[in-house]
Amino acid sequence: MGMNRQNDAALLIVAHGSTVNPDSSAPTLAHAAEIRHRKVFNDVAYAFWKEEPSLRDALFLFDPESIREVYVVPNFISEGYFTQTVIPRELELNGRATKRTNGQVWTYCDPVGNHPAMTELLLKRAGDVARDAEPAETSLLIVAHGTDLNENSAVAAKREAEKIRGLTKYADVLNVYMEEPPLVSDWKKLTKTPNVVVVPFFISDGLHSYEDIPVLLGIAKGRSTSASHAAPGDVFQRNPYKIDGRSLFYAPSIGTDAGFADIIIEQATKFDSEASRDRGAKLIPKT
Repeated sequence: MGMNRQNDAALLIVAHGSTVNPDSSAPTLAHAAEIRHRKVFNDVAYAFWKEEPSLRDALFLFDPESIREVYVVPNFISEGYFTQTVIPRELELNGRATKRTNGQVWTYCDPVGNHPAMTELLLKRAGDVARDAEPAETSLLIVAHGTDLNENSAVAAKREAEKIRGLTKYADVLNVYMEEPPLVSDWKKLTKTPNVVVVPFFISDGLHSYEDIPVLLGIAKGRSTSASHAAPGDVFQRNPYKIDGRSLFYAPSIGTDAGFADIIIEQATKFDSEASRDRGAKLIPKT
């Protein structure tokens, strides 16, 4: 990954989390475990906005005697309110590099969704879920939430769709949304190919990917309230869905891909390489 063992550095992965969906934190926990196994950092931890350990707890996770630098990598699809306001506020970050009174330097890295490898991961996920579908006869739909509350994630989905469209691998590539046009629920009208692959552009699988999007696609009837309903992940195991003579393939959210561990490491590496170019830049002291 281009980053040697950092004996005095730690990695902190920060994510949203959820008070109602236990699967929300699962990818972050898995990526942290994988990175910890690789022994790239002296320590690897995680913190959440809506779960424990909280972002405020993270301020006390690393021993300043053994950890001199902490790389903070947001496990978010895009820049936005959480990466620009909530995380810096809760972690008491004053910029890209913050020197604390205990001597630790906390470096704030770009969110994972900004990494150029996101395009490759989307292509891999689409190919894995629809191995027998000829790309020239397949439309790829990248689904984001939409609405003004999630404007930046919508922009990120559009960016990735444009990049993949430029590769001319698929017959068509569309960015679609749950709550604003072009709507994922209109997929039948938006696409003409015999095969359609749908990849949710979310960090984790939850109610959106398990239930809301399947309902909008017409592959599920509605949000279940029964304790005996099928396991949530079953929706990804029934591919392809045959609808009006066409085959629809539905993938798990992109953030569950194991490749995110590489991206998280590389976001820290990227910060290191950028910082080394202007090491003379002043660290912003935390007072």
